[in-house]
Amino acid sequence: MATKPVELEIWSDIACPWCWVGLKNLQAAQELVDEEVSITWRSFELDPNADTSISDGIDYVAKLAAKYRTSTPEAQAMVDRMTQTGASKGIDFRFDRISPSNTFNAHRLLAWARTLGRQNALKEKLFSTYLHEGLSLNDPTVLVKAATEVGLDAQEAETVVSSDAYADSVLKDRADAQALGVRGVPFFLVDSQVALSGAQPPEVIAQALLDAQAANTTPDDGSESHSCTTDGCNI
Repeated sequence: MATKPVELEIWSDIACPWCWVGLKNLQAAQELVDEEVSITWRSFELDPNADTSISDGIDYVAKLAAKYRTSTPEAQAMVDRMTQTGASKGIDFRFDRISPSNTFNAHRLLAWARTLGRQNALKEKLFSTYLHEGLSLNDPTVLVKAATEVGLDAQEAETVVSSDAYADSVLKDRADAQALGVRGVPFFLVDSQVALSGAQPPEVIAQALLDAQAANTTPDDGSESHSCTTDGCNI
């Protein structure tokens, strides 16, 4: 039997806590299946107009209360639930440290890292940088340091950050997300056919990967195999 790798594209933003949870669920899903998966992280900016200046931390609870027009206790409950969910996945969210950031340059850096096979490592590092360490992604030195800590060249990273390199890639991902009707992240697209929206449980992601792998398996004589379905919503 001949099998081609499953192609998995994930639209997400570093500023999205659920996206880090989604990454952890994907990692757990990969432990449930013994299949080759080619992962590409696509850019999605929750707030493309976010301030690009380097600032100190904010009152995250107050920000949530204002955004969702809810009370401070209700916003605090939202933060507490998110913190508990993160802890169950091995994530130490520190919302008390967060420095609001524009993520466009971080996404450009991720697009570059993909060309060098280090996108997965950098993605998780940036999540930790922003959602645990509370460092500003508007700071070029923070981005370069994150890149070097996953084995990327500091000088090359600095060149990317200080230019507009890979901006077209980020803008294309943005356009593709709009074309797909993506309204929230994380958003998983398996083999350009099946979509899973949200931080789905590992079992759901694993089943989608297994079904895609089965659909990608063909007899060595070249005859076609039967396609499989998943619990995702077909595009």
